[in-house]
Amino acid sequence: MRAYTLSILSKLATHDGHIVAEKEIAEWANEKLKSSGKTSKISGFTDPSIANSEAIIDLVDACKPGCVNYDLVKAGHTDQEKLDNAKYAISMARKNGAKVYALPDDIVEVKAKMVMTIFACIMIRDFQQHALKKGPTKKN
Repeated sequence: MRAYTLSILSKLATHDGHIVAEKEIAEWANEKLKSSGKTSKISGFTDPSIANSEAIIDLVDACKPGCVNYDLVKAGHTDQEKLDNAKYAISMARKNGAKVYALPDDIVEVKAKMVMTIFACIMIRDFQQHALKKGPTKKN
């Protein structure tokens, strides 16, 4: 899984070869959430608020507005509600094309490296969707 995580991060490399760091992924997520009018945010991938999956669900909806059925999202106060939300978050991310391999328990237990890969996969998918909208670039 470490190799896959590194390959995910390498896909996020900028045009000058700079590999995107964890901090930049969190900053991107917060900016995406804010620009979409969402109130959730994260301080990093060890943020305990991630356990209820609200930020992940909101991020998926920010990347593809209207795809999340918020009637299915629970308050996230109990362990079972957190687990149900985590399952839904992963399901919706995958449904929208993010290649998430983390498990719901990784979110509920806030396993930082696995949580980071979820955000990175959503980020990659968002970049891919924007690239498809722009179409192929022409070389001179």
